[in-house]
Amino acid sequence: MLPPHALATDKELSDFLKSVEKRAFKRTVYAVRNDDAALDIVQDAMIRLAEKYADRPAAELPLVFQRILSNATMDWFRREKVRSGVMQNLSEFDNSHDDGDFDLLEVLHALEDTLGTESAFDAVSRAQILKLIDVAVSELPMRQREAFLLRYWEEFNVAETAAVMGCSEGSVKTHCSRAVHALAKALEAKGITP
Repeated sequence: MLPPHALATDKELSDFLKSVEKRAFKRTVYAVRNDDAALDIVQDAMIRLAEKYADRPAAELPLVFQRILSNATMDWFRREKVRSGVMQNLSEFDNSHDDGDFDLLEVLHALEDTLGTESAFDAVSRAQILKLIDVAVSELPMRQREAFLLRYWEEFNVAETAAVMGCSEGSVKTHCSRAVHALAKALEAKGITP
């Protein structure tokens, strides 16, 4: 039997959710390319974690949450596929409007500790580079993007990433390697080098 202190407290759960919400939202926006849908998916994942897994140890929360978030995102894609099929059939009757547009991703915000310490030129240059990186990441194939973000944004190790993605560690390594090479190539084409 686990000692009671091994389970996540309400404060630990709340602190974890606060710490992960922005990254989870950004990761989900990359996947679904719709801010409103991404917000709904992240909120649903947070609610599921709080309702069904709050009795887990605090150390398990990051992996459990990422798995819930991945599953919620896949559920959204399944629902969209059905909805899209229905709407496509209905659109044959009405060609008066086109809903194909979506908003571009917002530019990544500057880190709080660098605000006010750089010149305007440096701030604009950094913002432009971050936007190019943001676009390049969003254009990666879904599994490569997911592996890349889990490994390098969420800082999960290979085994944790494989558990979240539901694949082998070798697949994670392959997806990450391909993502890094694709990003390097895309950024070099834009004149950005390490």
